[in-house]
Amino acid sequence: MSDITPVITRKVGSVGRITLNRPEALHALTEEMCVIMSDALLDWREDDEIGVVLVDHAEGTRGFCAGGDIRMLAESGAGDGKAATDFFRAEYRLNTLIHNYPKPYVSILNGVTMGGGVGVSVHGSHRITTEKTLFAMPESGIGLFPDVGGGWFLPRLPGEYGMWLALTGARLKGSDVTALGIGTHHVPGELLGNLVGQIESADFSFEAEHLLNSILGSVSQTVPHAEIEDYEDMINTCFSADSVERILECLASQEDDWARAQVNILKEKSPLTLKVAFRQLREGAHMASFEDNMVMEYRIGARMVREGEFHEGVRAVIIDKDNAPNWPSGDLSQVHEKKLQEIFAPLSVDELTFL
Repeated sequence: MSDITPVITRKVGSVGRITLNRPEALHALTEEMCVIMSDALLDWREDDEIGVVLVDHAEGTRGFCAGGDIRMLAESGAGDGKAATDFFRAEYRLNTLIHNYPKPYVSILNGVTMGGGVGVSVHGSHRITTEKTLFAMPESGIGLFPDVGGGWFLPRLPGEYGMWLALTGARLKGSDVTALGIGTHHVPGELLGNLVGQIESADFSFEAEHLLNSILGSVSQTVPHAEIEDYEDMINTCFSADSVERILECLASQEDDWARAQVNILKEKSPLTLKVAFRQLREGAHMASFEDNMVMEYRIGARMVREGEFHEGVRAVIIDKDNAPNWPSGDLSQVHEKKLQEIFAPLSVDELTFL
């Protein structure tokens, strides 16, 4: 057992500082890390000395946060599932706390930001990208689903970019993350040290958000057109279809190499996850509150970690690394509505509650 603290929390002037510190796993989240972060945020929420929260990762490591502890989820799901649901509860409570946080919450997405790393950043008020940012929700490739609030934030991106990201697991790099509205500011990596220093030395006791925006504005760059925006019309046309099958039909009907590439990508993904994610985003788009969405995702998560689909995805991608999953769900035609209803149904016990 390592004696290294996986999350470092401290107060620096009027700034609450959180630094992810699990470099051997690219800062992938554990239940303990989620609890540490939540406890700090709850303390600082009531602390009049704290005006801004700033979240980053340990210096000299290449990722902000690669996600969650997938091996643990798979091992738990193969048993009674309790460790997995305990983790989801802690993580989803943290996501909700960040979404509702009354003070500016700044995250620096410098490097790999996937899955759980998205959940501890994208729901905050200020999301800083750099040229090293690598963003993705890759769960369709391992038979899980785009959780951590994906059902809320993805359908609220412009057009159908969210559905495209959820189903394909596409990776966005650098300023493209801000161009699509996931990041709020793009800052060159060489200026991060200066930016953190300015934030830590500022007095946020009065008009904190105004002062923070001024500091960020002084180092932020105007982001260029993202390459994926060239396909915006096609994404909006095809990924707005009323089923995964019709999305594929629409893409296949396009006389375009990019569209054909998307078809091939989708055919490699978990059929069960594709249908779960599609329904998750469509339902999440119309939910009245973030909490309602997280209750839905907790129900999905509690069940998906028990599915053979997820265990096969983990085997193929993480354990054997042959990247050739043999999905138990077969193909889209074999994933029926009854199965989806079971996955989305209320839990008989242990529904998600909030801090």
